Amino acid sequence: MNEKVRACFVNALKDENDGKKHKGLLITKPDNKTAEEYIRKAKLNLELCDFYKQKGFDYKIPEEWFYTLYYCALAILSKFGIESRSQKCTADFLRYAKDNNLIDYDNEFIDRIMVYREKEEKSDVDERENARYSSSITSKAIESKYEKMNSICKEAISQAEEIVFSDKEFKVPKELYA
Repeated sequence: MNEKVRACFVNALKDENDGKKHKGLLITKPDNKTAEEYIRKAKLNLELCDFYKQKGFDYKIPEEWFYTLYYCALAILSKFGIESRSQKCTADFLRYAKDNNLIDYDNEFIDRIMVYREKEEKSDVDERENARYSSSITSKAIESKYEKMNSICKEAISQAEEIVFSDKEFKVPKELYA
């Protein structure tokens, strides 16, 4: 995992130095304001789920669940001082941070935003894309897991808030970028 995450930092820095938009993780400075804005955005996304459900736009809901979880992830990265332009690198960094006891954040939230290349491996990324690009507007599958997913998103927000609003200083380990 260290090598994958390290590659996210190294490649992003190389792209930036070459005058390109990076597709990885770039070290900036810790930004509590941005982290708090991502938390606010995650909460608003969850409100959109209720709106879409009331209006019968089920196909939009998995996308909002995914982005609720993703905004929580970006809030945590902002607390570390990391700019991300890659869903895969974001999830990989969170897994690294969790596995190395840098954060206390449930594996489930990280798993749900993982991007998998193998067809048999599925995450919420696949559900989001399936709902978005299929011809269906309403879905019994989405309806049946609505309460559970909203609960998962609320818990992710709560755990992300614990990190974002803590006084602890979060630093990116030098082994990832030096």
